[in-house]
Amino acid sequence: MTELIEQWLALPTTDLIWLAVGFGGQAIFASRFLYQWIASERAGRSHIPRAFWYLSLAGGLTLLSYAIHRGDPVFILGQTTGAMIYIRNLVLLHRSGQLDST
Repeated sequence: MTELIEQWLALPTTDLIWLAVGFGGQAIFASRFLYQWIASERAGRSHIPRAFWYLSLAGGLTLLSYAIHRGDPVFILGQTTGAMIYIRNLVLLHRSGQLDST
């Protein structure tokens, strides 16, 4: 593990910044699960709050930028598809009036 950290610390500053972007995007994306779990526990039922979709979109777009930087077509396709789904869910919530009340 220390060898891995030493390798990361030896990277140029721009590469370290991109690693931070990637890890940050992953943290934002993963936080949506924790947020949804807490919201469901509070509601006493399965519940997907609107913040879940905003966290999904923010994390997904951050990861997409990292994937584009890396030039990884699999990751790019996956994050692009996900972003379209998150945006569509936000549009549907907005149209139904639930975006303002949830």
